[in-house]
Amino acid sequence: MTINSKQKGNRGEREFAKFCRQYGFTNARRGQQYNGLEGEDVVGLPYMHIEVKRVERLNISKAIRQAAEDAKEDQIPMVAHRKNREEWLVTMRAEDWFTLYQEFVRNEEEKKEGVI
Repeated sequence: MTINSKQKGNRGEREFAKFCRQYGFTNARRGQQYNGLEGEDVVGLPYMHIEVKRVERLNISKAIRQAAEDAKEDQIPMVAHRKNREEWLVTMRAEDWFTLYQEFVRNEEEKKEGVI
């Protein structure tokens, strides 16, 4: 990794943290990486392990594998990624997406029934 790509990665992490704050996650910030030990790229979204990739060519399989390997047991791994002049995308394992979506549907149904 060259200095330029490292700087771009750092900028991408700050950019995605700012994006998260715009959606109400006010504690979102770039994670801490010390002495080459990798941590979370962005923290402040509970229960998520976020790997940020700000590149033109992304090996998404490798990136999601890295996020899954680094995630703690109670975290859902995800990759936030974008190319130049494009919008942010989020990639996650289908099983994790279904877990989130089932919870969303359950909440929507409870709202309709007046439970919430």
